[in-house]
Amino acid sequence: MPELAPTLAVVGGGQLARMMAQPAIALGLPLRLLAEAPGVSAAQVIPDQLVGDHRDLDTLRAVTAGCSVVTFDHEHVPTEHLHALEADGVAVRPGPDALVHAQDKGVMRERLAALGVPCPRNAIVTSAAEVEAFGFPCVLKTTRGGYDGKGVWFVDRAEDGAGDWAEVCAEAFAVARETGVRILAEERVDFRRELSALVARSPSGQAAAYPVVASTQRDGICHEVIAPAPDLDPDLAASAQQVALRIAGELGVTGVLAVELFETTDGRILVNELAMRPHNTGHWTQDGAVTSQFENHLRAVMDLPLGSPAPRARWTVMVNILGGPDPEVGRLWDGYPHAMARDPHLRVHLYGKEPRPGRKVGHVNAYGDDLEDCLERARHAAAWFRGDLGNESE
Repeated sequence: MPELAPTLAVVGGGQLARMMAQPAIALGLPLRLLAEAPGVSAAQVIPDQLVGDHRDLDTLRAVTAGCSVVTFDHEHVPTEHLHALEADGVAVRPGPDALVHAQDKGVMRERLAALGVPCPRNAIVTSAAEVEAFGFPCVLKTTRGGYDGKGVWFVDRAEDGAGDWAEVCAEAFAVARETGVRILAEERVDFRRELSALVARSPSGQAAAYPVVASTQRDGICHEVIAPAPDLDPDLAASAQQVALRIAGELGVTGVLAVELFETTDGRILVNELAMRPHNTGHWTQDGAVTSQFENHLRAVMDLPLGSPAPRARWTVMVNILGGPDPEVGRLWDGYPHAMARDPHLRVHLYGKEPRPGRKVGHVNAYGDDLEDCLERARHAAAWFRGDLGNESE
């Protein structure tokens, strides 16, 4: 009897892998998971699983055995291991030559500069003196390993030279020495807001671009997304999509690519970050688009025709549910009766995670024709699940 479908290996057991499972079921696509620990988010819903370290090549070979394709929940698999899997005949999607641009911010900046893609002014720095020569205010970032505000330092100096900028630099370079990464300095951009342009691309070169969205960050963590970005000039929106599609094509990305952007106060866009996987700014697509980012990521890495990225409603608002300062206060499952009764159209996605301060444990999507109504509904529900109804309004 012929095989019903090939098995796709997924490295990483977080919520992104978890949210790949539902469209995989609909597609009849078996998933095999490499989870970092028993019972993590994706391990709760993907039965074919191996627990192990993504930094161990033998473990990676074990989870991909019999799989023609491997994809990722995160970007932390060592680049040399990805090349080894390719040499074994496994299709790595996105491939190591593309993924390194999401793994290493220094490599990313160098390549985007060579392509003429607009970016903030930046430089690799190795000392506080070089940071001072680069200029203030600036942002220091570890070139590898940082996410959700980790590995990021904001550096400023008062006109009289007072302040703790030297101490901040010392902390950044201490982390660099300890972890063996470089430090990237970037100018502090005067921006109006942050945008995200999400695209999917298959090995055959087919691509699909979702509407450009506006995102709001709190403490370095994505808090809220509005799709499409309100009051965005159509030409600027088209330019953002074209930049994302060009980056995907030039780097040879397979799967979902999220291009995080600054919309500057003088009407330009600058590339901030790249992510080559489903992304927090694309969670709205689960309920607000014809084809979710998770389904299109699966279609892309399996080289199936891509689905439509068109929105189903005029507006969709996504708000993350984060663990509050007191993990005993949040409601999560117990929040359903109120949230669902108040808003039958609300869509809730929980990740099966224990709440911790600032930890993403779920998100809510609200959609409709009235943006203010969508904002109020999504913010209220997220605050209710968090157990913090005093802070649901912006």
